[in-house]
Amino acid sequence: MLFKRQSGILLHPTSLPGEYGIGSLGEEAYKFVDFLVASDQKIWQILPLGPTGYGNSPYQSFSAFAGNPLLISLERLRKDALLDEKDLNTDREFPLDYVDYNQVSDFKYSLFEKAFKNFKSNVSKSINDKFQRFCNENEKWLEDYALFKALKEHFNGKPWYKWNEDIKLRRPEAIKEYQERLKNRIDFHKFIQYIFFKQWNKLKAYANHNYIKIIGDIPIFVAYDSADVWANPELFTLDEDKKPINVAGVPPDYFSETGQLWGNPLYDWQKLKETNYKWWIDRFKTTLELVDIVRLDHFRGFAAYWAVPYGEKTAVNGKWKQGPGKDFFRKVKEELKGLPIIAEDLGVITDEVVELRDHFDLPGMGVLQFGFNSQEDNDHLPHNYRQNSVVYTGTHDNNTVLGWYNNADDEAKEYVKEYLKGSEENICWDFIQAAWASVSKLAIAPLQDILSLNSEARMNTPGTVKGNWKWRYREEMLDVNISEKLKRLTEIYHR
Repeated sequence: MLFKRQSGILLHPTSLPGEYGIGSLGEEAYKFVDFLVASDQKIWQILPLGPTGYGNSPYQSFSAFAGNPLLISLERLRKDALLDEKDLNTDREFPLDYVDYNQVSDFKYSLFEKAFKNFKSNVSKSINDKFQRFCNENEKWLEDYALFKALKEHFNGKPWYKWNEDIKLRRPEAIKEYQERLKNRIDFHKFIQYIFFKQWNKLKAYANHNYIKIIGDIPIFVAYDSADVWANPELFTLDEDKKPINVAGVPPDYFSETGQLWGNPLYDWQKLKETNYKWWIDRFKTTLELVDIVRLDHFRGFAAYWAVPYGEKTAVNGKWKQGPGKDFFRKVKEELKGLPIIAEDLGVITDEVVELRDHFDLPGMGVLQFGFNSQEDNDHLPHNYRQNSVVYTGTHDNNTVLGWYNNADDEAKEYVKEYLKGSEENICWDFIQAAWASVSKLAIAPLQDILSLNSEARMNTPGTVKGNWKWRYREEMLDVNISEKLKRLTEIYHR
């Protein structure tokens, strides 16, 4: 069993407050850790930390290994003498309640260019040695990622499968030519990753020093337009022209008559097995340098996954294919000396998936909102929870509790009030109390529910592209009354 009886908060760093339009790894992140400590929480759960592309989704990243440059703290770059005070004085006005990604990216990258220029011209030998050490230690993914990003700039943002044939297919002479031609831009992207990892590792150390563990997130699939697929095409089911043969999704169900078509390329699990799953194990190891525990997204895909022919408009015409199953997790456990993993076992779960989860004693997930979608008894109601599980009031893909309740029908509302013995005035905290009171070893609430916020604070609506991943809270929202209330609830239920 992975956990002691504890509780925590789900909050992605982009949602932190701050001056420059997006949460960062600066002072606001340390203040959030302080809030967790003051509230007697032991867990900070985040979403994937990778650099995001179209749609800004952390689940569609340019790399399964790299960090998101937009999270870099400009103030900490100033403290490192890589920026001047005047660089941070800006007439730009950034929204306080949401992220304008285009505005933030334009502003931050202009300052990253200055910081890189200062780094090259003024860096001390000891700092340069640290940078070189970082590059050497992360060479197996950093070289490909930095070249990928430099090439993406060179080809005006086009996806790699629309680049010139020679470099699309990674012909050795083309790789060598572009490495020489784009050396400065390659070094720039290595520098940005060095800064991200440096800032994140300091923040993680601060959290761990204060007895806060960080739960990270690994999406099972990677984006087609990613350094991972471009650099390792043999690990995916691609044709000779590097187009996917099949792509990921889920079949039609109660929620969608056409299923969900995600479009990610699928793994060649036989090829991965022949390498002893090296790419995946490297991915786990890199992620576990950044976090303490991993939530493994779409866990059921390791038992069996839905494969949809490339080019289909919906997920209807797919078929189930066998996943790597126990063989994969045995190898991962051997390499990691354990399995610090939470299985995201949501959706339609078969006996095969349950058996795989329980064979390795992995905690699964319960989501309180799902418990009240009907008056039928189901696994998401607290009286059915297992100890070895993590209960959530909601996830990043759910509406907020208040938003969900306000949109529920009268029958569902009555069921909630009868089950929780609560009232509409305190519905969010009734949910939090039910989660904290449950037998699940770990209870987690998104910060939006802690703050009793409505639908406008929702993080993501699955199946939509616009308006997601933007929400931010304001610093004054985390007042002492909320902290004391959360702390008292945590004490009552011995978390």
